Amino acid sequence: MNLKAAEEGKEYIIQRIDTDDEELDAFLFSLGCYSGEPITVISHLKGGCVVSIKDGRYNIDNELAKAIII
Repeated sequence: MNLKAAEEGKEYIIQRIDTDDEELDAFLFSLGCYSGEPITVISHLKGGCVVSIKDGRYNIDNELAKAIII
């Protein structure tokens, strides 16, 4: 399942990131978004979703949410 299909308020563990873009991988890693890390969807928005990773909240777009496999 990807992050786009996740329930709001439920904590998930990131299984993998499905992207071929190394720059995007590096960016996500800098946010703490990598395999084995817990992630929680705070809310779904029209263009993406708000997630909580470690102690931060981030707004990510739908394409990125589909690339994060939980």
